[in-house]
Amino acid sequence: MKGNIVYFEEAKPENMDIVLDLVKEKAQEKGIKHVVVASTRGMTGVKAAEAFKGSGIQIVVVTHQIGPRGPELLPENEEKIKAAGGKIVTCTHAFGGVGSSLRRVPPRVEGQARPAPYWPAYVPSTGDLIANVLRLFSQGMKVCLEIAVMAADAGAIPIGENVISVGGQGRWADTAIIIKSANSTAFFDLDIGEILAKPISKRIPRRE
Repeated sequence: MKGNIVYFEEAKPENMDIVLDLVKEKAQEKGIKHVVVASTRGMTGVKAAEAFKGSGIQIVVVTHQIGPRGPELLPENEEKIKAAGGKIVTCTHAFGGVGSSLRRVPPRVEGQARPAPYWPAYVPSTGDLIANVLRLFSQGMKVCLEIAVMAADAGAIPIGENVISVGGQGRWADTAIIIKSANSTAFFDLDIGEILAKPISKRIPRRE
């Protein structure tokens, strides 16, 4: 069996169009019915939902969890995604969540010494460890696995079925994989079948 991987040498908006065209072609070729796409403010989600509209392939847009700043998904993009038939998942980051709180330092109390972090910096949480290993491939590879787990946990995609997961760095998609889905509680049941696209380097420069 032979396959092709698209490699990107720099980060630019055009990469997203190339990735979505490639994903659509591969999904139709393989009979894959679910595509999971990471999107913070919703621009990538809108492009994906509109690109797959009427194709019979379900687009699941996974957004950032809601934090102190509130939702990051723009309301107008949320409406466009839903109008094009896309699903939206907003839930706790699979590699973050409670583990992220371990990196924080307790609030300082006036008149007392600066408190130590909740958890020693040299002992990473499990989620941090997994995320940083995946970033050796690219930031998008970490995102692809994380959103596949988040979508599975939310019931937006079936378990144990091949889906395509799309992620990237910054505002643009540059990584896509075929992956057999699993819940976060069965993380090592995930199975990466094919890498469809990724940056040539784990940190690629943005075009001015």
